[in-house]
Amino acid sequence: MTPLAQPLLATAATLLLAPALAVQGKRVRRTTPRLPDATGPADGSVGQGEPLDLLVLGESTVAGVGARDHEEALTGQIGAALAARSGRSVRWRAVGRSGADARAVHTHLLDTACDRPADLVVVALGVNDTIGLHSATRYRGDLLRLVTALRTRLGAPPVLLAGVPPMGGFPTLPQPLRYVLGLRSRVLDAAAAELAALPGVTHSPLPPALLAADSFAADGFHPGPAGYRAWGEQLAAVAPVG
Repeated sequence: MTPLAQPLLATAATLLLAPALAVQGKRVRRTTPRLPDATGPADGSVGQGEPLDLLVLGESTVAGVGARDHEEALTGQIGAALAARSGRSVRWRAVGRSGADARAVHTHLLDTACDRPADLVVVALGVNDTIGLHSATRYRGDLLRLVTALRTRLGAPPVLLAGVPPMGGFPTLPQPLRYVLGLRSRVLDAAAAELAALPGVTHSPLPPALLAADSFAADGFHPGPAGYRAWGEQLAAVAPVG
């Protein structure tokens, strides 16, 4: 399928299946277990050597939903994998909010994210923009404003955009809702990938192979510890650090 055809198909499928999607969406919200954010400190350190300050910013995956604490969640796992890869001490920090889309993160979390230095920023967003049926144009624009603000306020550190998780692989979602959100998540991920043309910005899609059944938490929607570990290792492997 061509990049141009994907948004058209996603829009057509959403409109055609709207009644069924509305019913299924309400049922999923009612029946899916609501898991808490990760507990404990949202910052920490791992490894030895020259320090590297890592900021991870985003939605519920950054808030650590599905993990016991932040060491076990996405930010801690990226930090541990980066320390092993680089031979450096990684001082990591998670700034996340469950339910936040890209615009909300810019509005509500930017000041907190920028209140201390960072040598690398990882941004993990897109699921809530997908659920909100946001267009590729809106998502790309919101993400661009966020990335620009981060680089301006933090002294232009490299920014790694984590790929929008391919929601067509989320086991808690019934068909055809899974199909439609899978389409829309791919469209938003393609929009995010366009920002990699900017200086200092890298995009790394989330490989569908990481969405194995045992990678999910009990809600079938968020990663569990195994999923966070695999995703953190994947992102650390492509992070633009020395």
